[in-house]
Amino acid sequence: MMITVQSISADLARVREKSPLVHNITNFVVMNNTANALLALGASPVMAHAVEEVKDMVNIASALVINMGTLNPQWVDGMLEAGKAATAKSIPVVFDPVGVGATLYRNEVAARILAECKPTFIRGNASEIMALAKENVVTKGVDSSASSDSAIDAAKRLAQETGAVVVISGPEDFITNGQEVLSTQNGSTVMARVTGMGCTATAVLGAFAGVNPNRMEAATHAMAVMGIAGEIAASKSGGPGTLQLHFLDTLYNLDEDNIEEIYKSEA
Repeated sequence: MMITVQSISADLARVREKSPLVHNITNFVVMNNTANALLALGASPVMAHAVEEVKDMVNIASALVINMGTLNPQWVDGMLEAGKAATAKSIPVVFDPVGVGATLYRNEVAARILAECKPTFIRGNASEIMALAKENVVTKGVDSSASSDSAIDAAKRLAQETGAVVVISGPEDFITNGQEVLSTQNGSTVMARVTGMGCTATAVLGAFAGVNPNRMEAATHAMAVMGIAGEIAASKSGGPGTLQLHFLDTLYNLDEDNIEEIYKSEA
């Protein structure tokens, strides 16, 4: 599969034209960040986690994002109900296993989400992906203690076991369906100094999944846009604080010329 400037731009145009509703069950830390990023991109975010309404909400969504950054039992119930409802209706489910491997509770919740919701996509850092694949890895809270390329084999195995497209975020992002592996190289080290950028990538992936049924394309296009926007924003920023502002502006203004200028292809 070849990812091109034109294919990325075409999917970005579809997001802006269709404004897919992305239902987020995400964490307290990143709600504002991810909602603003989706709006800047051209998608429509909704944050709904109450078990009493998640089925109704997911029924009108183009994609569901499940992010387990700040867990409690009530939210877990909502995640499971929404995930099962989305899967039953063939609505893409994007799972972000934040901090899996750090505590027994997170491991148990992640295992239930995988088993009961059957995610379409799984996006995490290298340590999270390796933990989900049951490899021995030392986690560091919600941060990765491993390089993204060291998790490729684990990601391929996880994709084969779950049927999901698995995305490893890092200085270089890797995307796999268990057979094929694609990568994106754009981004900036400053992005790691801004809380929630990984969670934002998961939400952006939800937007692209909502307009493109080709899972590998949707995931790779989403990660390319995240990296390109982050790289452009970093070039205008003095540090993490202003990067957040420039990142939203860049997502809003991103066009094919920007993508062509910045995009680093696999070749």
